[in-house]
Amino acid sequence: MTTTAPTATGLLERPHATLAFETAGGPGPLAVHAHGSLSSRAHERRAGLFDWTPLTATHRLARYDARGHGHSTGRPVPADYGYPALAADLLALCDHLSPDRPVTGIGASMGSATVLWAALARPERFDRLVLAVPAVAWAAREPRRAGLRAAAALVERRGTATLRAAAKIGGPPAVLTEAPQYATEFDAAEHLVPAILRAAAEADLPAPERLRDLPHPALVLAWPTDPVHPAGTARTLAAHLPDARLHTAGTLADIRNWGRLVADFLAAPTA
Repeated sequence: MTTTAPTATGLLERPHATLAFETAGGPGPLAVHAHGSLSSRAHERRAGLFDWTPLTATHRLARYDARGHGHSTGRPVPADYGYPALAADLLALCDHLSPDRPVTGIGASMGSATVLWAALARPERFDRLVLAVPAVAWAAREPRRAGLRAAAALVERRGTATLRAAAKIGGPPAVLTEAPQYATEFDAAEHLVPAILRAAAEADLPAPERLRDLPHPALVLAWPTDPVHPAGTARTLAAHLPDARLHTAGTLADIRNWGRLVADFLAAPTA
């Protein structure tokens, strides 16, 4: 992921974790970005899929490592990585960085769910939502839960190298095959990965009917050919959020233009 150079870094103390964060960009409104499961700020940069430069030209962008990921600390307790805990962390960071003004919540995969749960808990903290590649959810998620639990047990027996090998064999979604820098990584301490996976096995997006309670303008970003992040989840989100637009990328170039789409979305006047 490409952004302007960080202008500030910091640490935020949370129950049973310390969150590492950075901010970049100008003095404009704050947008906070939450990454996906077993990823991190550094992993997203190495993957090189998104370019946030258009956003940091007008906004101050905060990016942080979720608890147990990257440079943030955690403990091996699955409940610590459930969406209520992750949403509480996001809200605490918003309060820390922008105590008097709502922020834009931006998330990818696990980060999208974190943003949604945080917005439901405290809708006044957000002005707009950007939800990228939301993970498989609701009834379609049921078959994935057993696999996540099995993966947690496998890591406990053999370590994360087995997951990396399986990911390498499976390869990325077809839409990402032309991204030479993209690789599935697990940027979390090995002793925490089983707890993170078990939390993911129990996690889900909010029920679709609850999404109607969110008043924020929302941009939902999807890509095709990815069973873990199916376009159907994104379509359901966009259909149930009261003020949402959906963009499905067809090519890698389209994905790399998401930063511009987000910047344009935030610049557009609200109804």
